[in-house]
Amino acid sequence: MNSAEAWTDQDRLRRYRERVFQERDRLRSALADADGHRQRVLTDLLEFNAGTQYGKQHGFGSIRTLADFRRAVPVQDYSVLGPWIERAAAGEHNVLTADQPAVYFTSSGSTGAHKKIPVTPRFMRTTFFPFYYAAWAPLIEHFPEVLDRPDAVLNLKHDPLSAPPTTGSGRPHVGASQVDFGERFGESLSAEPGTGAPWAALPVHVDADAHLEKMYLRLRLAVESDVRCVIGINPAMIAAVPYQLNLWWSRIVKEVADGTLGGLPHGDPNPGRAAELERIAARHGSVRPAHIWPNMRALFCWTTGLAALYLPRLREEFGAGVTVLPAPVAASEGPTGVALDRHGSAGSLVVTAAVHEFADAEDDLRPDTETLGFEELEAGRDYHVVFSHVGGLYRYAVGDVVRVVDRVGGVPRVEYTGRNTRSDAAGERLRDGQVIRALAAALSGTGLELRNVACHVQTGPAATDTAAATAAPATTAEATEPASPAYEFAVAPRTPWSADESSAFTRLLDEALGRESAGYRTARADRRLGAPSLLRLAPDAFLHDWQRTVGTGIRPTQVKDRLFRQDPDQWTRLLRTENS
Repeated sequence: MNSAEAWTDQDRLRRYRERVFQERDRLRSALADADGHRQRVLTDLLEFNAGTQYGKQHGFGSIRTLADFRRAVPVQDYSVLGPWIERAAAGEHNVLTADQPAVYFTSSGSTGAHKKIPVTPRFMRTTFFPFYYAAWAPLIEHFPEVLDRPDAVLNLKHDPLSAPPTTGSGRPHVGASQVDFGERFGESLSAEPGTGAPWAALPVHVDADAHLEKMYLRLRLAVESDVRCVIGINPAMIAAVPYQLNLWWSRIVKEVADGTLGGLPHGDPNPGRAAELERIAARHGSVRPAHIWPNMRALFCWTTGLAALYLPRLREEFGAGVTVLPAPVAASEGPTGVALDRHGSAGSLVVTAAVHEFADAEDDLRPDTETLGFEELEAGRDYHVVFSHVGGLYRYAVGDVVRVVDRVGGVPRVEYTGRNTRSDAAGERLRDGQVIRALAAALSGTGLELRNVACHVQTGPAATDTAAATAAPATTAEATEPASPAYEFAVAPRTPWSADESSAFTRLLDEALGRESAGYRTARADRRLGAPSLLRLAPDAFLHDWQRTVGTGIRPTQVKDRLFRQDPDQWTRLLRTENS
């Protein structure tokens, strides 16, 4: 049965719905015995992998408790586990796991190199699939019509490959969205919503790295369907849809009228729909997804990080009544939280998937960091995430920071706040989450809105925006001293900001950064850090930059919003976007 047939087979749909709700119910029930599940997960990963080279070296066979495990295994990141993983990827057996990885998920590391994340059958069965199915429950429960037809969902992340790249041992090295879980792991119900649409497997040849052309072809086909939901996971992909519709509009309408796809014959000409699309554009002046798909009901993507600043208005591009549901708090390496209801940003800890540990995000992680259990976390605080699971990642610092929102059944609900990397030019030690909260406070205090934002530590003369001002005029002492490094914020306003508004925003941002970070506050007081400045870019500057980056051959799922852009070439490219 192909994907399109699977999504019209009523018995298969019934079983899919049942599986989704069963996994959600199991995860909900597990919250009542979270401590017991943590011990069972630990016992299973130790017993199953005790005979591996890693397990023998770290004494898995004699470990019984989490305290024992913490003493035996240091907190570690990919740079430490990477050599072990490379040995397994080259074909060596019994390195990290007793069962051989069937696939290696790809994930961009901090250096830009692609990690190899081992994915074993046991990991998929015990860690991945339970949260993977449960994640769809809020969508399917509250918007059941998304399963009524194969073409009701535009799944932007689904990108199957006929000839995937492989490791030295011949295992696929691909993104999670590029793996056929049914074929690779025998999971017959695993195809997610939207994978049976006419555009899921493109009917014309496209080079594997021609990602913009793939996106065009999917939109070209989707404008002839009644799309009810868009799945992006990465919100930058969803933000690109209105921009791309307008960018490619003439080509889309012509191909609909001519019955072509990428210039090749495809189906019957549809002059009626083409004329309707032309009337829509003429009536509104520009094209919005809400005009093309008036029955849109839901978007599914990450809702925190920088996206929290622009998603409320972006949602309106798809329709006034559209709901945004949060994708799981998860990485290629494994899950942390999954929304079991319609909470807008947070997910309950997936206690059946991994042994989760945490550390205060204000501290740097070290091999001997004293970690916290979920029962020790406090609402409103930020934490590093460390997890261990049967798939061969042990006390693994995934690099994410989460914020505890509240508790359900005594177990924290967490939302993603950003990566654990810091910007630290003068002792300010700023993290993504701190700057995003400060930006939100400055926006709230001024009533301003933006489409996106990034920042850069300026060590020389700042770029000029004559309509914007720094947070405060320089004092006499500051004016006579050598210029200190200072943060430069590039903003794409949703509507034009006046000079007074820009000045007020920058002043409030400076104050909010001081509240968020004691290091920033001290560095400003000691004049080691100058006042921030503001650059106003064209409204579509970040979208243009995103489009150009994808055009270099990077998968859209991996081109994410980036707050800190210290690379001078990237910063210059962003600032020059509107002039290119």
